[in-house]
Amino acid sequence: MQRASSPADKAEVTAELPAPFTPPEYTMQEIHSAIPRHCFDRHTLRSLSYVLRDFALVLALVWIAATQIPGIQIPSLRVLAWSTYAFCQGLVFTGLWELAHECGHGALSQHKWVNDAMGLVIHSFLLVPYHSWRFTHSQHHKSTNNLDRDIAFVPALKEDFLAARDSRRSYSKVWELVEDAPIVALVTLFFHQLIAFPIYLTLNNFALERMRAAPWYKRSHFYFGGDGPNFKPANTNDILISDVGIAAALTALWASVHHFGAGNVALFYLFPYLWTNHWILTITFLQHTDASLPYYPAKSWSFLRGAASTIDRDFGFIGRHLFHGAIETHVLHHHHSRIPFYHADEASRAIRSVMGVHYQSDVKTPYLWAFWKNYRQCRFVEEKDVGSDVMFFSKST
Repeated sequence: MQRASSPADKAEVTAELPAPFTPPEYTMQEIHSAIPRHCFDRHTLRSLSYVLRDFALVLALVWIAATQIPGIQIPSLRVLAWSTYAFCQGLVFTGLWELAHECGHGALSQHKWVNDAMGLVIHSFLLVPYHSWRFTHSQHHKSTNNLDRDIAFVPALKEDFLAARDSRRSYSKVWELVEDAPIVALVTLFFHQLIAFPIYLTLNNFALERMRAAPWYKRSHFYFGGDGPNFKPANTNDILISDVGIAAALTALWASVHHFGAGNVALFYLFPYLWTNHWILTITFLQHTDASLPYYPAKSWSFLRGAASTIDRDFGFIGRHLFHGAIETHVLHHHHSRIPFYHADEASRAIRSVMGVHYQSDVKTPYLWAFWKNYRQCRFVEEKDVGSDVMFFSKST
């Protein structure tokens, strides 16, 4: 079973990085040697027990909602009950999403066919093209915090950010005056959390210049032509399998709408699905966005530097037991992505002595407050030490 966080873990405070910043000099071999051997063991039955547990939670919540909520006579309480169901089911969906993520790394089982079968089923259920996402996610791991090659929440350089701001038309300059107002930022964030992940899957990261150079359909996670910016011809069969999985899921949803009604499908599936999109974006953003984390241009980047440019946070019971520790052990994950989540706590503790001051964690800041703060403050990066080719977030100007 997963280890519950102890008071000692909660109280841990990571040392501040020295100034000027020195990139990590430890080696991947030192990291590998520090991790107990059994942490690399993947137990198929144990892993599948978590998959079954999460699907059982999904069915239990559906049964409770279907049998109890319609009997609530007071409309406001009935709305509250459906909202509570959507929130709770969204948490469970997110846990399943993270298990499919484990599959994508080959961490659920030592058998590739088990990983791919489970990953395909779970991610298709959540409308994610499993293999296509697996390929682009692999690119993220191979280029973490590389300003020229990463694909996940790549910040703008200060000069690019200011140039874009200065080139805005008059109506955009009006937006500039109000975009930092808390209520405006909150509304913008709300819609971002609703639609950003489906748009990313459909259009990929069109904010990156190298992505914008390709037609939208060629950068899509559903494109199997083999001549886009993300996938090779050798990936075509896997992408087609992913597309078939999504087609099957959409067909099932269409049949459900005809049988149960669109309203019921929205209540039981759509609203929890939207919560899941929110959590996946939040988790990914906070794993890679913080004022303490360095970013590198390609010429000064290395895999190890990228792996160390991530941060662990704490989301209490939800993070450790519903999200399977994805938030609390992400630094380890970028050093060794095939370690299963149920060994991640132990392995994470083991590598901290090797990483020293380069291990980053923030377990003091409440999770959602950290999200709000970093969303508003982390706009662009610049060199902290001139000539270092190492970038950090700077305050907006």
